[in-house]
Amino acid sequence: MRRRNWIGIRATLAFLGIAIAQGAFAIDRVTIETGAVEGIRAASGVSIFRGLPYAAPPVGDLRWQSPKPPAAWTGVRKADKFPAACIQAPQIKGSFYQVEFYPVDEPTSEDCLYLNVYTAAQSPSEKRPVLVWIHGGGLREGSGSLPSFDGEPLALKGVVLVTINYRMNVFGFFAHPELTRTSGRNASGNYGFQDQLAALQWVQRNIAAFGGDPKNVTVNGQSAGSRSISCLMASPLSRGLFHRVIGQSGAEVQSMRSLAAAEADGVTYAEKLGAKSLAELRAIPAGVLLKAGGASGPIVDGYVLPASPHTLFSQGKQNDVPVILGSTLDEQGGMQEPISPERFRQQARERYGARADAFLQLYPASNEAETRRSQHDVSRDTWAANMRRWARLHSATGKSKVFVYYFTRVAPGRDSERYGAFHSGELVYHFNNLKSVNRTWEPLDHKLADIMSSYWVNFASKGDPNGPGLPTWSVYDPVADITFELGVELKPRRRPDGARLDFWDELVKMQLAR
Repeated sequence: MRRRNWIGIRATLAFLGIAIAQGAFAIDRVTIETGAVEGIRAASGVSIFRGLPYAAPPVGDLRWQSPKPPAAWTGVRKADKFPAACIQAPQIKGSFYQVEFYPVDEPTSEDCLYLNVYTAAQSPSEKRPVLVWIHGGGLREGSGSLPSFDGEPLALKGVVLVTINYRMNVFGFFAHPELTRTSGRNASGNYGFQDQLAALQWVQRNIAAFGGDPKNVTVNGQSAGSRSISCLMASPLSRGLFHRVIGQSGAEVQSMRSLAAAEADGVTYAEKLGAKSLAELRAIPAGVLLKAGGASGPIVDGYVLPASPHTLFSQGKQNDVPVILGSTLDEQGGMQEPISPERFRQQARERYGARADAFLQLYPASNEAETRRSQHDVSRDTWAANMRRWARLHSATGKSKVFVYYFTRVAPGRDSERYGAFHSGELVYHFNNLKSVNRTWEPLDHKLADIMSSYWVNFASKGDPNGPGLPTWSVYDPVADITFELGVELKPRRRPDGARLDFWDELVKMQLAR
């Protein structure tokens, strides 16, 4: 009898040991401010909560309004399905980015202000660092639910990952005089940024229930997501909502359009649609609005942004938090359609005026091969110059650490020779999600993904990417302008294109002085 009991006890202990190892006691049912939610448990032990509302559906009279609080519910809400993506044009079948990142068509809707949470915490008291992901897509497309943004690998490394949707295109960045008058803030536009702020406020109020620490939040984004973060970092509305920043290949640190200019565009857009009032605009079907265009993009609206991010950073008014910033070796250089040397030179005269000769010295176009190379380099350098400008502005007026990278790994397989280390190519590495993209990955890629994801998690944990067993990544020195290469090698790297980046900085200075 005693022997059988001991066998039973040992079996029970063994089961409990397996369950704990697999995270069977991880949080999968929690109560947040609006009610109880039940997520799903991955085989890894990570609990996933999909489609949690952080704001009310921005439909009807709430179209082009600041986000409102979500409604509460009774009972237990299932959080097992991803939400619809915000309204956007469909991907072009067979296009490079569709094949790379959009393997299936996501449903879209104006009712899209939801987020997803990934956690391996086993108790709400764990206070794990929180990483909030803001997706890219030119402020026109994308979602927080794409396969490459699956948060399991990062959650297993210790963070609570949150991915969000936010309004884009004409639904997220439309300004109009009537919207300004009725806003109560004398502002309109930048609704997408207000959504992002609302999601970060939700994190502050609710993330502890998932084992996250609201006092240790890192906001991370790429391309338009990174552009967004540069604006959030400058906005006084984001004080206390995040404590670190990771920005990848995107920054709004140049001149920015005014509210008045955006309102004028909004009036023209309404006239194009035959709408004589805001009520008539709100009655137009979403698909018609999308097809008609009309988005004005980020603006100095006087509410989210009292001035341009460049001005606010220059004045030291940004949120002074540690940052990781960087770009890729090739960005979108390989994605442009070739043009003739004559057309390239003509465009230079039209765009740069008195600076055209200086531009053509740096980016010559005497023959087709040289022109193609210069086209590529212009794309690469404009992205790199923006990120360097952001790093230098923050280094000059802030006290927090700045880390700068240069991603150089050319993904093996499809179109690698043409596109190189392309814009967005680093995403699957820092998410440690190589499996989400169909490529012939090599051992080097898996190693790089493991290292990059560790850098990101370390930074989210303590504001410094360095950790045991990782190559040392030094704090950025704006004078030396040495970045940290993330690629076949992981080491300090001096930019080969400093004079070219200086050209773009001078151009921005001229634009700001007008």
